[in-house]
Amino acid sequence: MSGHSKFANIKHKKEKNDAAKGKIFTILGREIAVAVKEGGPDPTSNYKLAAVIAKAKANNMPNDTIDRGIKKASGEAGSVNYEHVVYEGYGPGGTAIIVEALTDNKNRAAANVRNAFTKGQGSIGTQGCVSYMFDTKGQIIIDKEECDLDADTLMEKALDAGAEDFNEEEDSFEILTDPAGFDEVFKAFTDEGIPMVSAEVTRLPQNYVELTDEEAIKNLTRILDLLDEEDDVQNVYTNWDEG
Repeated sequence: MSGHSKFANIKHKKEKNDAAKGKIFTILGREIAVAVKEGGPDPTSNYKLAAVIAKAKANNMPNDTIDRGIKKASGEAGSVNYEHVVYEGYGPGGTAIIVEALTDNKNRAAANVRNAFTKGQGSIGTQGCVSYMFDTKGQIIIDKEECDLDADTLMEKALDAGAEDFNEEEDSFEILTDPAGFDEVFKAFTDEGIPMVSAEVTRLPQNYVELTDEEAIKNLTRILDLLDEEDDVQNVYTNWDEG
């Protein structure tokens, strides 16, 4: 086991906000549609689709809803065409922000993302300006209260399945994988009935930035809240340490 990870606050806050607004299934539906379009409807040969299905199941999306999404995406030639777009920029205090969007209107998405940055005193940068500060990893979060296994047993199962790292927090366990090995670890946990709070391929900051200026915190929070409200926005990553 290693280190102290500070991923949970921001990630779980966003997921709760999304769920409260009924947004998470819409987000996952778009991801399924794009994955099917890019690699076909069979998750055994389409790793990206398998990863999205894993994420959908971890967010309690019903199997029939997942199946309908796959069939709809593979069967409708005239269905909405979503494009994956990534924006990178800076928030107050030198914080780094990455925004992933799936949109049917890139001009609208770009304008709305830029507007969120501007209103929070941030700025959009060029491609690659902050992404080098993040590592792309498969990440599985397990609530200690929902898991009957102790840390050593769970860590052994994770590493045997191909995980790279195992971290224990006060109330949860975090399993990290190489992106290509994520689905295998997820399947191993699913087969054993191990409950997962979240499971996805994500971006984790290599280092975190602490903000002490109240105005900077207020502005950064505004950026993140405005981005959360955008239907086109799928994921928002930042290296802000909320403390």
